Amino acid sequence: MLIRDWLRTAWNYDRADALALVATAGGVLLLGVEAGVVLGLLLSLGTMIWRESRPHIAVLGRIPHTEHFRNIDRYSAETDPNVLLLRVDAGLFFGNIEAVSERIEEELAAHREARHLVLVLSAVNAIDSSALFGLLELNRALARRDVRLHLAEVKGPVLDRLRASTLLSELSGRLFLSTANAWNALARHDT
Repeated sequence: MLIRDWLRTAWNYDRADALALVATAGGVLLLGVEAGVVLGLLLSLGTMIWRESRPHIAVLGRIPHTEHFRNIDRYSAETDPNVLLLRVDAGLFFGNIEAVSERIEEELAAHREARHLVLVLSAVNAIDSSALFGLLELNRALARRDVRLHLAEVKGPVLDRLRASTLLSELSGRLFLSTANAWNALARHDT
């Protein structure tokens, strides 16, 4: 593969990564190998931190006649105005809990009828203390608005740590093994 083709592929796939590659190569040529590699490392770390601080959050719906739930922006999926399903696609930590909370509030504002918020945590590998406190505050704030917070698909190691906190005992809603279980328990099945 020619360098031109390689760069075009990298650019089309991930522009931030492609820029880090070009900057690293330029840094090596202009500043020397060590400085160029350090520049590339810093750019890569900066890109990773920026991405992790703004995790993808998908509104989920049920694929008709299945127990599969997918992003409603990508699939024709059933939703219920009573239930808002949000999948967080990153670990929760001090650097992103505020952005996650803001996005949750935006989605609740767009789904005013929702009385149940289900956070689908299938992609969450860790929740740090700052994020735990953020979830505790979210739970309390939602309860004051008569919205129940539920958790679904929490991974074993994350669940083990949550059991050592007060979140599960204070949770205004329930802990569900699967998104399908949450849907079956909470959705108005007349829609």
